[in-house]
Amino acid sequence: MVTGTGLVERAGGLREVARRRAADAEERRRLTPDVVAGVLESGFARHFVPVGFGGAGGTFREFADAVAVVAEGCAAAAWCASVASSLARVAAFLPAQGQAEVWAEGADAFVVGSLSPAGKAAAAPGGWRVSGSWACVSGVDFSDWVVVCAVLPGQAGARLFALPRGAYAVKDTWSASGMRGTGSNTVVVDDVFVPESRSVDRQRLFDGPAVPIQAVNGLSCAPAALGAARGALRLWTGDTARRLARGAGKAGGPGPSLGTYEAALARGSGEIDAAALLLERAADVADRGARITEAEIARNVRDYALSTELLVTAVNRMFATAGTSGQSLESPLQRAWRDVNSIATHIALTFDPAAVLFAARPFALEAAA
Repeated sequence: MVTGTGLVERAGGLREVARRRAADAEERRRLTPDVVAGVLESGFARHFVPVGFGGAGGTFREFADAVAVVAEGCAAAAWCASVASSLARVAAFLPAQGQAEVWAEGADAFVVGSLSPAGKAAAAPGGWRVSGSWACVSGVDFSDWVVVCAVLPGQAGARLFALPRGAYAVKDTWSASGMRGTGSNTVVVDDVFVPESRSVDRQRLFDGPAVPIQAVNGLSCAPAALGAARGALRLWTGDTARRLARGAGKAGGPGPSLGTYEAALARGSGEIDAAALLLERAADVADRGARITEAEIARNVRDYALSTELLVTAVNRMFATAGTSGQSLESPLQRAWRDVNSIATHIALTFDPAAVLFAARPFALEAAA
């Protein structure tokens, strides 16, 4: 039975294509064109596009579930699928005329971008002149549009700007150890005019009419780690069962004992299940939109970071008992291990800032009592 927009069901087909092409993506340091086509055909780009422009009107819960499904086959493909959805949602904050330009050719335009204020913008008649360089823009080689963030000299705050392909250059800079297939290269903009219709104050993302970005920012990252951890568990379980059948784990023998493998399986699968439950609740809260409370925002931010810590712990434990074969470049397990640990470094998943935000209100209330 197809649920919602059918994104989760279509993600299953994309997962298998992405799994077959994962090694190629690693070698190329970007996705293969057939996987990118699958991302768009599956409906990730249109998931959060306004219905008036052909969008699907999808939910955060369906989005997160679908990203995790794809990540079971290839975390890099899932990450770029998440970008396609998430940056389209950001583009939906543009004025109506700007939205019409972004989706003039249809709701499957591949929008990528960076919300880091790494550029500068100056007012010009009818709009702005924008310059800057934005690193780590995933999927940019296949993009149709980019959304970048720039500061205004002498003014507080920052603005977002949407530029079509051809208005920006791509510099090949991506050489990370994990998530190699995301093609997270650098966008360069050199004194380009952007009309007012394709610009919006970045603060709208935080206090606009939709769900605040703090409540969902980690949801664009953590589900990819969840799916990769699930994939790692499947791989590790199969490999370990075959090793045990060959005599590994016997009392007095070399290597870990049977109990070590059993504990790794029980703990790892439990941690992955716990992380999934945290992310499901966070997505359900996000689907309430503007009715989310400050306390729920803080809890969501905490849960994105905490769930990722659980996933890292689970994958690291499995990898530690995978033996030399698990470290082989031919093993998908080592790719999942690198990818999950790489995802965990994203600023949206850092635990200490999440803890500060979560503790601020109850500690303040206690101090005032």
